[in-house]
Amino acid sequence: MMRSLLQFEQGGTRGVAALDEAGKAWRLEGVSSTRELALQALSSGVGLRELAQQRANDAIDLTTVTLLCPIDHADPAHLLVSGTGLTHLGSAEGRDKMHRAAAAGETLTDSMRMFLMGMEGGKPDSGAIGVQPEWFYKGDGDILVAPGAPLTAPGFAEDGSEEPEIAGVYLIDPDGRPVRLGFVLGNEFSDHVVERTNYLWLAHSKLRQAALGPELLLGDLPDSVRGTSRILRDGKVLWEKAFLSGEANMSHSIANLEHHHFKCAHFCRPGDVHVHFFGTATLSFSDGVTTQDGDIFEIEADAFRLPVRNLLVREAACAPVEVRAL
Repeated sequence: MMRSLLQFEQGGTRGVAALDEAGKAWRLEGVSSTRELALQALSSGVGLRELAQQRANDAIDLTTVTLLCPIDHADPAHLLVSGTGLTHLGSAEGRDKMHRAAAAGETLTDSMRMFLMGMEGGKPDSGAIGVQPEWFYKGDGDILVAPGAPLTAPGFAEDGSEEPEIAGVYLIDPDGRPVRLGFVLGNEFSDHVVERTNYLWLAHSKLRQAALGPELLLGDLPDSVRGTSRILRDGKVLWEKAFLSGEANMSHSIANLEHHHFKCAHFCRPGDVHVHFFGTATLSFSDGVTTQDGDIFEIEADAFRLPVRNLLVREAACAPVEVRAL
């Protein structure tokens, strides 16, 4: 049975491959994108994993192709990248350190209050609606960085640091209903200096690129996912730390996060794709690490065969933007 999907390019031609349980890659016949395969699965009433199994043709050597993001859209404006924070057990600790100065003498910061709300109401009984999480927007499909490509911190950024996360990938069906295609491992990548300065700047801190690993994991996410996040500098490990994800390590259920995203009707436009990050509790920034140009981020997890690996590049400082009247 097929475990995950990958998109690739070879000789200027795009294709889709599936990894089986043994880690062998198979080229899928008759499709050039994951979204195309998903649309065919919807129209035929066949599950995505089953259709991938049916389309598996020739074995393919992944070292001979260029791996792309496992999901995209021909029109990047129709792919929305968003996420939720304070969703993992322990995720409030780093945020609370960053925001305690803004607590004005109160015992709990707003971040800790939101985290505790999730602990108390983030995993409602089946059929019930739980407390809503923190939510943020990152950008459209143009911000997604392919496997191995550089992650760029813009010239106005004060920081560019990793966030090892799992994201859900969704397609809106012709009736306006979200359909989950699977899960990806990613580096959500944020500006934590900006966020630390004032928690009301969280929205600004998230307007950055995000990197995805090569695999779209099909089926359910394991209840507990174990991974490692590290930063390499000059060929040596600068920082490394284990992280946990999956619902067993979260204060919200995935279903609750999905509800509070897709309850917004304007997120349910037929044909659109969504990549929605589920949050993390592990940041090098919380351990006092300052990243610099040339650092390499590596994120791996046991639910995925292939890692997320990207070089950090910092753009030169930008000049003021001039807007002209028409």
